[in-house]
Order: sequence, then C-alpha cells, then structure tokens
Amino acid sequence: MNYTFFLLLLTLVHSTFSSLAPTDQAALESIRDSLTDMPGSAFFSTWDFTTPDPCSTFSGLTCTSLGRVSALSLGPNLSGSLSPSISNLTHLTQLVLYPGLVTGPLPPRFDTLPLLRVISLTRNRLTGPIPNSFSSLSYLHTLDLSYNQLSGSLPPFLTTLPHLKVLVLASNRFSDNVKPVSSPLLHLDLKMNQISGQLPPLFPTTLRYLSLAGNSISGTIIPLEPLTDLTYIDLSMNRFTGAIPQSLFGSTTTSMFLQRNNFTSINATSLLMLPQGSVVDLSHNSISGELPPSLAGAESLFLNNNRFTGEIPEEYIKSLVNGTTKTLFLQHNYLTRFPWNSGSQLPDSVSLCLSYNCMDTDPVVGLSTCPIEVAPLLSRPAIQCSRFYNHSSTG
Repeated sequence: MNYTFFLLLLTLVHSTFSSLAPTDQAALESIRDSLTDMPGSAFFSTWDFTTPDPCSTFSGLTCTSLGRVSALSLGPNLSGSLSPSISNLTHLTQLVLYPGLVTGPLPPRFDTLPLLRVISLTRNRLTGPIPNSFSSLSYLHTLDLSYNQLSGSLPPFLTTLPHLKVLVLASNRFSDNVKPVSSPLLHLDLKMNQISGQLPPLFPTTLRYLSLAGNSISGTIIPLEPLTDLTYIDLSMNRFTGAIPQSLFGSTTTSMFLQRNNFTSINATSLLMLPQGSVVDLSHNSISGELPPSLAGAESLFLNNNRFTGEIPEEYIKSLVNGTTKTLFLQHNYLTRFPWNSGSQLPDSVSLCLSYNCMDTDPVVGLSTCPIEVAPLLSRPAIQCSRFYNHSSTG
C-alpha cells in the first residue's frame, strides 16, 4: 500500500513540472496567446501546457536535452501576430512561420537570439521594417521573409552578415537601393519590391542565384567580376540602359532573364559559349545591331521586340536544324533575311517566330509557331522598314 501511494505521489509531482525551462514555457504561452488556428487548421491542438513533456508532444517544437527550445515551426494557416516573447527563446537556432494570415511587425529583439541560423517567415501579412537587432545575428545562414508586406529601406547590415548564404526578401515593399554585398551569399532574391538606384558593381563570386526582377533599378550595368558559379540571373522588368556586359553571360549560367528593360546593345564576343540547355530572354528592350552569332546555342532564345537588323546568322539555322535550339522568337524586329535552305527540315519540337520583320515573305511558311498575341502581319509595313534603315544609315 505504501509503495502504491509513493508511485501515485511521484506521478502527481512529475505532472506538475514541464520538461521545458520556465522562461521557455512562459514564452511559448505568450506565443500561443498571440496566434490562432484558422478554420480547418489544428496546429495548436497539441499545445496543452498541462502535459508533462511539451518537447515531445507540441507540434513544431524541438528542444535541447536541457529543455530549451532550439527550433520552432509555426503553422501553416495561423492568424494573429508574432509575440515579442520569441526573443526569450535564447537557445533558438531555427524559427519558421508557414503561410497564413499573421499580421503586424517582426519581433523587435533578435539580439537575444545569438544562435539563430534559420529565419523563414514567408507568405503572411507581416508589416513594418526589418529590426536593427538583425545585425547581431552573426551565425545566420538563411533569411527568408518573402511574400509579406514589409517595408522601409533595405538595411545595409543584411548583406554584410558573415555567414549569410540565403537572402530572400521577394514580394514585399522594400525601397531604396541594393546595398554592396560582402556576405558569402549563394542565393539573393529581391524581386517584386520598390528598389531603385543603380546596381552595385560587386557581388560575391559565390553567388549562384540572383533575382532583382520587378523593381525600378536603373542605369548601366558596370561589368561585374566573373560570377563563375552563377546559374540563374533575373534582372527583368527594371529600367536598365546601355549595353549588356559579357560578364553576365557566365559559363555556368543556364537561365538569364533580362527582358523588359531599356538595354540598347550586347557586348558578347564570338568566344562566348552558352551552357547546354540554357534559356536566354532579352525580349522587349531596345537592342540594335546584328544578331550575335554566339547566342545561337541557347535552347530557348527570346530576342523579340527589339531593333535587331540585317540577316539572321547561319549559326541560328544550324542550331534549329540540329535540335540544339528548341525555341527561337525573333518577331518584332527589323531583320531582313532568314537564310533558309528549302531542303532542310525543322524538328517537330521547334517553336520559331519570325513575324513582323522586314522580310518580304515568311521563308518557312507553315513552320512558324508564334504566340497568340503576335500581330497577324508576317512582315512590317515597308514604310516602317525604309524609315528605320534610312534613319540608321544617317544617324
């Protein structure tokens, strides 16, 4: 009887204590009070603070052996706001908020979280600036705040953090200009913001992914140091002018999107070798001159809606016939001849569009496959071509 009573007493005593440190439990209670499951979500159904071991029963929670929260993943499908008490989880290495309707500012105190390596708070409705306390996160590897409503200038300290490899701030309302980058970034995504100014001349040579699309960045691009590991670059839908430097055409760059700017020329030598399977989109610019033969090796090449002139180089035809190039859009230019051999045959997989140039007839009638939005005229009106060439020769 006494032994049974002892076991019962021990069970009761154990149930009054949590495996969590008291400060961490208090922080989690505050976090729970500030957030709510949206209809259909049951994320917080496991968050019962009377349980003896939250570390093993709470959804989204990982703890150290000493009962300190080391990783916190919240959601998806939560509403409410982020509690400032997150700053009391001083052993946190990873903080994740999955998509939902969480609003309000970021917690102000991140300087109390020196071990943080990952912050991912995406696809919610967070507002306000990035707190200055982020500057103390010297071990931060990944910062993803994309698809929110954050605003303010891009903090200069973000791109100087010594261990930051992934920075994703896409689709927010950040303004000002792109700061010089000294962090060893592999992935930089600032697309769809309100960033202006000019592009800084230096990026880390470690960079593999760069997207600045959908901003208001202007000016010419100063030739960059060779980005030898870059595989993806998207500078589309900005206000860049001048020449496209050859340094953007990296030997490993398989995806290049520079469309819808105001570029006027291409600095690409005959030594340029595009990687196999590459996609290059330079459409909707003001690029003039003859087509660079060195671009002929792209698998998908979009040069439409520019001011290219002259004959289409033989290299383009060879690349189409042998199947290297599967998509070639040259419509809406001032090209005069497509040197097509009537005995040649295009593979069925090829998409080719030559409409609205200065050619008398479509040299590959029945083979052209243009997008629906292309004007139905195969050739430009002769008056447009003569005026353009007369202006070019006298200008």
